[in-house]
Amino acid sequence: MAFQKKIVRDVDVTDKRVLVRCDFNVPLDNGQITDDRRIAASVPTLRFLVQAGAKVIVCSHLGRPKGVTPEFSLGVVAERLSELLGVPVPLAPNCVGAAVVDMVDRMVGGEVVLLENVRFHPEEEANDPAFAAQLASLADVYVNDAFGTAHRAHASTEGVAHIIPGVAGFLIEKEIEYLGSALDHPKRPFVAILGGAKVKDKIPVIESLLPKVDKLIIGGGMAFTFLKAQGHEIGKSLFDESNFDFCKKVIAEHSSKLALPTDVIVASELSDTALASAVGVNAIGVNDIGADIGPATIHDFSEIIATAGTVVWNGPMGVFEMKPFEAGTRSVAEAMANSAAVTVVGGGDSAAAAEQFGFADDMSHVSTGGGASLEFLEGQVLPGLAALQDRA
Repeated sequence: MAFQKKIVRDVDVTDKRVLVRCDFNVPLDNGQITDDRRIAASVPTLRFLVQAGAKVIVCSHLGRPKGVTPEFSLGVVAERLSELLGVPVPLAPNCVGAAVVDMVDRMVGGEVVLLENVRFHPEEEANDPAFAAQLASLADVYVNDAFGTAHRAHASTEGVAHIIPGVAGFLIEKEIEYLGSALDHPKRPFVAILGGAKVKDKIPVIESLLPKVDKLIIGGGMAFTFLKAQGHEIGKSLFDESNFDFCKKVIAEHSSKLALPTDVIVASELSDTALASAVGVNAIGVNDIGADIGPATIHDFSEIIATAGTVVWNGPMGVFEMKPFEAGTRSVAEAMANSAAVTVVGGGDSAAAAEQFGFADDMSHVSTGGGASLEFLEGQVLPGLAALQDRA
């Protein structure tokens, strides 16, 4: 899929003030960054702007602060970004206001400044026009490189692009290239793997993908509603009663495309010390909690992945955060890593799992946006992209 929006390389940025929206919403533990993948993903765009002689004004959110919250300051991000970019990146005291304007006015071409967390202001998520105008007034050109927030119409992701010319950064270009070509021109067989807890969260993506895929693999907690729809006892496993009929309909109309578990890992409790055992789907007990796919299913799913041309994965196969229930998710990640297919991991928990198990670098592409990639796979328009300038 050719991306129809202007890219940062399509505009002259020399000596221009360029506001770049990045997604630096990174995980923190005691004030330390535990995964800097999102920061590293922004470097190609920022380095391009620095080398072109732009005055680079970077903004992002971090966490869900209620007003100014010191633990959500972007100071630690500024330090890490300085190291990755190889140029000093001072943190502004705010993202709007006289002190920020003064700091930007003193910049010369090739310098970078990081604005403080835009979500310290409630006007950001409200997409307040006056707040968007304050941000826009800092720059001549806007670059959106925050795919992880492209599905949100906030002031810094969408509002600004209606005030100053907006183009996409290289990360967004790459995200759309991989996700778009997977949907529009997949190498076949095209296999989609969906997991996670609830059926209702995945109904739009199931409906969008079923006409396009050759095989739809379903695991995770959502698989148990499908298993019940097949007539199996599921014990105390997750059951999405309101979407039971949807599952029955999908099984009835698309059984040849569907790959469901044939065995599962069950336990009486979900914990790191749980006694887990593998049972066939026709042998789940009334007190069992299903928490992962079983070894026979791992074998079947891995074989499907091994012969695929394109694999898109969104959602874990089980409660992978707990040792007794990690094998299914780990095995899917490993099968994708060993596959010759184009492999795309759709952000969120799947990306976290691929990273945790050490397979992220073996994938064709790991998306930086869980919610954004899911909405893109559903065929939705992402407001942060829609607001950017079209190519002629």
